[in-house]
Amino acid sequence: MNNLPPGDGGRPGERCYRARAMESPTQDRPYRIVVLGATGFTGRLVAEYLARSVGASLPWAIAGRSVAKLEEVHRALVAINPECSKVGVVQADVGDAPSLDRLAASTSVLLTTVGPYARHGMPVVRACVEQGTDYVDITGEPAFVKETVERYHEAAKAKGLRIVSCCGFDSIPHDLGVLYTVLQLPEGEPVSIEGMVRAKGGVSGGTWHSAINAFSDLRSAMSAGRPSKEPLPGGRKVRASKAGLHFDKARSAWLCPLPTIDPWIVLRSARGLDRYGPDFRYGHFAEVRSTAVLLGGAVGIAGVAALSQFKPTREWLLGRIAPGEGPSEEVRAKGWFTVTFRASTRSKTIETQVSGGEAGYAETSKMVAESALCLALDRDRLPPHTGVVTTAMGMGEALIERLQRAGIAFRVL
Repeated sequence: MNNLPPGDGGRPGERCYRARAMESPTQDRPYRIVVLGATGFTGRLVAEYLARSVGASLPWAIAGRSVAKLEEVHRALVAINPECSKVGVVQADVGDAPSLDRLAASTSVLLTTVGPYARHGMPVVRACVEQGTDYVDITGEPAFVKETVERYHEAAKAKGLRIVSCCGFDSIPHDLGVLYTVLQLPEGEPVSIEGMVRAKGGVSGGTWHSAINAFSDLRSAMSAGRPSKEPLPGGRKVRASKAGLHFDKARSAWLCPLPTIDPWIVLRSARGLDRYGPDFRYGHFAEVRSTAVLLGGAVGIAGVAALSQFKPTREWLLGRIAPGEGPSEEVRAKGWFTVTFRASTRSKTIETQVSGGEAGYAETSKMVAESALCLALDRDRLPPHTGVVTTAMGMGEALIERLQRAGIAFRVL
């Protein structure tokens, strides 16, 4: 469905289009999904995943700033699946608000991989809310997500939209893993869950730049990631675990608290979903089976955080990996992750696990693509929660089932 007018300034014959604003319902728009940032490392993986999984069975498009790079990605998609000759190509720039408005108005769901989100994400969210378009991203930046909630939750809720951040390894395995675990437990009892993460993989330039920028304003990031203390209806309680670094004999491993966005997302879901019980507590840990690795990781993270505080050393760190670079296909093929959950109520204790391949890119691209497909195709099966929501609140079991079919395991141990 390449029925959008040609973009200004493009070469004759290019398959590049600028989206025009449309007043019809989202299902009547030219596209069901648009991938913004498709020329970046993760964005291209997302587009390739869609090429293999859906082909042209629904109308979708790739979008970005560079016409030439978009055409290169489009040719690669056609090589993967000839049906992708029908995939649209849309020129848009996160620094050009009118182009984002036209882009958002052309699709039911806008998927963006353009980060760092603190710098490039908010204009995309604004366009989606104003144009009545669902939104997914792969951010792990607490300050960005908190600002999105504060600025756009009520407006998105009023329009029945789902604005869903953290649809990659941050934070789907943790958020949906806890939901999956809670659904195995009896209702109405206090719930205590520990999530324990192990992973092997590589780092892309986009993730590295996002991490360095987050470290540079660590105080704001930590403040944004603190769980809400506002009272809940019915006296429900949702709390973070206070457990610190400790050796777990049952797992023969060190459990090190992880100050990532994941526990904040889990606690947001717990606050929004009564099924998590009258008193819910969650602890989030890295599972490390070597004392040497534990010490080396702590020193490395502390060093990067310290260097990020000063402009010259921060720029030096940013120069180590360029945006758009990432781990090789060989590295991704050898990657893996597991998140194990140990849960207890008054009457039951269980362990569950979410596991898959290389987390940061291979599985993240799959997760965010399936999130967009879930919003586009499974609306009649989604939970009623709208606004700026988590994956558990906005997609829940429908997305778990999609991910299971895509090869990510959710199981009771």
